[in-house]
Amino acid sequence: MNRVTTDGVIEYGPQDVQSLLHDGRILLIDVREPDEYGNERIPGALLYPLSTFDAAFLPVDGQRAVVFHCAAGGRSLTAARLCKASGQPAAHMAGGIAAWKALGLPTVS
Repeated sequence: MNRVTTDGVIEYGPQDVQSLLHDGRILLIDVREPDEYGNERIPGALLYPLSTFDAAFLPVDGQRAVVFHCAAGGRSLTAARLCKASGQPAAHMAGGIAAWKALGLPTVS
């Protein structure tokens, strides 16, 4: 189930993200650093580190919504806020990959 934060960012839970990703409805972007991504990642997630983030260069395709994720949710919320501030819609996954793994959802090591 999704919710909207007080500043208007859409927030999804891991199970919602898994379903949306499976259905091809979202573009999942991992905003962690390359070493974190290299150690473990969510299948299908693209790497775009927050440390080099620029919303103008997101690989959007116009058909899928952008959803960010990170380790625990802080960096992905920041990325979604940066997009919102630049006029681009985006959402984030609450709890990050830690919440994803806590539910037993698949990762790639």
